[in-house]
Amino acid sequence: MKPDSSAVDKSGGAGRPRDPRIDESILRATTELLVSVGYSNLTMSAVALRAGTTKTALYRRWSSKAELVHEAVFPATPASGLSVPDAGLAADVRSMIEAARDVFSTPVLRSALPGLVADVAADPDLGARVNSRFADLIAAVRTRLEEAVARGEVQTYVDVDRLIEIIGGTTMMRLLLRPGEELDDKWVNQVTAIVVHGVLNY
Repeated sequence: MKPDSSAVDKSGGAGRPRDPRIDESILRATTELLVSVGYSNLTMSAVALRAGTTKTALYRRWSSKAELVHEAVFPATPASGLSVPDAGLAADVRSMIEAARDVFSTPVLRSALPGLVADVAADPDLGARVNSRFADLIAAVRTRLEEAVARGEVQTYVDVDRLIEIIGGTTMMRLLLRPGEELDDKWVNQVTAIVVHGVLNY
């Protein structure tokens, strides 16, 4: 039986601290298995076996396969992908689109995405926990938007959540509709132009 998610220890608690080498081994095993067997055939037992650890060790860290896969395919919050602070919001938008392109184009995410989306959509609590990993990114983008609004560079109605959804959704839709075509710099520039300038010629 899967341990209760409330028992997941993400910090090591008051006992023995987590060994980062085990975390790295588990995440590496997860990405390797995703590419080789796909999301639907991935099991926590197989990950534990490949990582040389136990299912108990996995469930102490991640309460479900979806949470484990999410951390494996999104290993770090991409807030660092923003441009330097004084480059302007257009540069931030381009940096975010480029980062989304680079992440979503990897073989491991292509393998994981359909099943991961289905699992997260079916479990609102799981979705909230998964989405919380993007808190730093959302906060960083919100700060940049507020600064841009204060400079008069951006309309006050622009919402950070909608902006992130547009960028991520555009990238996902392109991969679904044209999986064999490369998302090159021309694509990044075109999407950036549409997001930043819109489609109407005033």
